[in-house]
Amino acid sequence: MEKKPGTVRERLLETADRLFYAEGIHAVGIDRVIAESSVAKSSMYVHFRTKEDLVAEYLRRRSDVMRARVTREVEARAQEPAEERILSVFDVLDDVISEPGFRGCAFANAAAEYPHHADVQKAVAYDRTWLPALFSRLLGPLPADNDDELVAALVQVYDGANAAAHLDHSKTSARTARKTAELLLATRKAGRPVA
Repeated sequence: MEKKPGTVRERLLETADRLFYAEGIHAVGIDRVIAESSVAKSSMYVHFRTKEDLVAEYLRRRSDVMRARVTREVEARAQEPAEERILSVFDVLDDVISEPGFRGCAFANAAAEYPHHADVQKAVAYDRTWLPALFSRLLGPLPADNDDELVAALVQVYDGANAAAHLDHSKTSARTARKTAELLLATRKAGRPVA
């Protein structure tokens, strides 16, 4: 067995990420993850007691990577108005959708494959918190009356773009979502209700 660089845990997570996202979680057996990670089976079980433990950690890791990617883009625009910083989230989504191997939202996929597994559902819920929190923070410390509705609408637009990119093979869904987000943000600026 050829040794690959990185810790056992990192190799397992990188391999799980690649295989689970590309082929589906149920389609990939734990023995394949172990073999392609170049780790001993006993080493895998030191880090993850079950396949589902690995799945939950793969999802948390994927969420953290996307959070960091979006945060870098938003912070790079720190001198721009809040609206532009919010719209930059959709620019990152456009980049993600354009990457080879894009297969939709890993969290929607996992939720469909594991609708009743508590740890997997917790990992999905963990991911579902960061985007609304980011939009709320970017809207500012003095929220308008409809900001909760606006945040929910922006998240729905983001989710819809992600789904359309995968299900409809749309290469423009994130750009369309960005335009929709611009309209939503303009209603806030004008003091009109979102819905």
